[in-house]
Amino acid sequence: MRLFLRLNMFYGTLGLAVWGGYQLVPDLHRYLPLGVVETLFNQSDGGDIGGIVIHASNVTDEVGGLLWLVFAIVGAVILMVPVSWTYIAVRSKAKMDQSLLETILILPIAVTGIVLIVHNSLAMAFSLAGVVAGVRYRYALKSTADSLFIFLAVGVGLSCGIGMLLIAAVMSAIFNYTFLILWELNYGGNVSSKTYMRQSPREIERQKSREKDTGVFD
Repeated sequence: MRLFLRLNMFYGTLGLAVWGGYQLVPDLHRYLPLGVVETLFNQSDGGDIGGIVIHASNVTDEVGGLLWLVFAIVGAVILMVPVSWTYIAVRSKAKMDQSLLETILILPIAVTGIVLIVHNSLAMAFSLAGVVAGVRYRYALKSTADSLFIFLAVGVGLSCGIGMLLIAAVMSAIFNYTFLILWELNYGGNVSSKTYMRQSPREIERQKSREKDTGVFD
């Protein structure tokens, strides 16, 4: 339950900070990469191959652009911190991958910067694809389920890169709470099944209680 409390405190504090910011500055999303989901959904592509729109309509000077960029990158890292808590909580120490923890915290920085660089430039996007194909990512994950954390890190970086920190926050929160619920319920678990997550404290207590209730001839 400590993870549940930590997640509640983190997202509760984040929600209060955003709410307070909007009370002070109603058009806060025009200056910081918080984004408006409705604007993203209603964005038209004009029927051609166009780029995404970076939602920073009031960034008109170098200082404002730098502040927007810093908030986008730092926000991406901060939103991945509770994801790292979830990984540490659900994985056993023997199966924990420290390099994966470091990757999910640093990867959003690179993704956010890349999105800002290549947006509205088809040539830059193709150049980036060529570079990635040449480098060839060779890191081997200990478990295929670890790729979920990598995908989330990429998704958070993409969201922050287009100025949609609120979308990234929602993805981060739903991801963590879903993992927490599956861990606590031991969803689909049985004696012979291959497990990714370690036993939760509640499941350990259940096993202890079942062992106590077992009779001599059971």
